[in-house]
Amino acid sequence: MASIMTNASALTALQSLNATQKNLDTTQARISTGYRVSQASDNAAYWSIATTMRSDNQAMSTVSDALGLGASKVDTAYTGMDSAITTINQIQQKLTASYGQTDASKEKTQVEIAALQKQLKAYADGATFSGTNMLSVSTASGTAADVKIVSAFNRSSTGAVSISTIDVNVESIKLYDSGAAPTAKGILDTARLGTTGAAVTTASAPTLGAAAAATDTYSVASLAIFSGTTAASDTQIQQMMNVVDAALKDMTNAATKLGSAKSSIDLQKTFTSSLMDSIDRGVGQLVDADMNKESTRLQALQVQQQLGVQALSIANGSSQSILSLFRG
Repeated sequence: MASIMTNASALTALQSLNATQKNLDTTQARISTGYRVSQASDNAAYWSIATTMRSDNQAMSTVSDALGLGASKVDTAYTGMDSAITTINQIQQKLTASYGQTDASKEKTQVEIAALQKQLKAYADGATFSGTNMLSVSTASGTAADVKIVSAFNRSSTGAVSISTIDVNVESIKLYDSGAAPTAKGILDTARLGTTGAAVTTASAPTLGAAAAATDTYSVASLAIFSGTTAASDTQIQQMMNVVDAALKDMTNAATKLGSAKSSIDLQKTFTSSLMDSIDRGVGQLVDADMNKESTRLQALQVQQQLGVQALSIANGSSQSILSLFRG
């Protein structure tokens, strides 16, 4: 039936052209953005997953920065500790050389030891990075707080987030503690028994020049082989050597802990970088557009659009043929 009120062919051609245009718009959007899923309406589930994982990746980027900052803090502390170990070895050498010396020679050696003690304190005070110093602290009471380095951003299967840290135990590596009432002083300013070098909480100052006593204590930071007009006896110097040797062992252990922390940080940095790359690839597989496929689809849809326009033109032209029925 020919009708000028209802052109079924034109309606069908228009619907087909509209569908083609919609698909063409979608393809062009994918090509221009590079995403197959760029908004929630494209695929709500994939968009939600991708958005969450992108957020996690940004958090991991911050974690990577924190690890870099933490590595610098540990490096600074290790450098100070390493320099201090070299200096305390020199103090040990001076003590060894002073054994059996005359009082006059001990007085001269004391000048050198005092200079080295000042250098030790300078190393500890100078080992500061971004306001953090692990070697020279001031604990009001109790123990020095650990230095916490953010190492990971975690998301559980339930969606709950948490932070992991690499903790550096400052209490076990500090060289000086100038606080009011710390549980224990630092490795270099703590009182140590001259007989064993063990750290004690109660100091018992020796009488310089007298025979060494079993209860005599010394600290590396303040020991002296000559004071005023009096020189230390050889037995006292032997006790000082015991104290320095014990402190050196503690410093070596502390340097080992710092080295272990640095190694853990480096490993975590490598893992975090690899994890971020994995997440980027995973998100890409969910939402990235296949440009080869979209290019081919674009060409096909452009041809369909041209054919649809021609089909609509033909369908609209069919109404003109009705006029021939009324020509004489």
